[in-house]
Amino acid sequence: MRALELGTSGEMRERLNALVLAGRKTATTGLLAEYVEETEGLEFAGERLALLGNDGEYVATIEITGVELAPFGGVTWEHAAAEGEGDRSLDEWRTGHSRFWAGVGTPVVEKTPLVCLRFQLVGPS
Repeated sequence: MRALELGTSGEMRERLNALVLAGRKTATTGLLAEYVEETEGLEFAGERLALLGNDGEYVATIEITGVELAPFGGVTWEHAAAEGEGDRSLDEWRTGHSRFWAGVGTPVVEKTPLVCLRFQLVGPS
């Protein structure tokens, strides 16, 4: 089973994992370039992933329910809202994600290709 680590290690990952466990976060977004760099294939509908915590410990199992490639400027409000992070608008989501990726050294532009994942929590095992 492949693993999924949300956000960056520390408080951010703890907060995002808590949102998943509470059922509020059912989507996440990543840079397609990271998949290419890590030579990792895209997730697929029905695939189960181990959600990991800060120290690589198992937190839960999620099942992918949808995978979509979209440019940064083409992410829908439906997807952004499903991330469950409290954004009140698509502009707020874009500002926050743009700031995050710039902060980790990968600034994005409207055409930057992203991987939009939808998932459901299936349990602790």
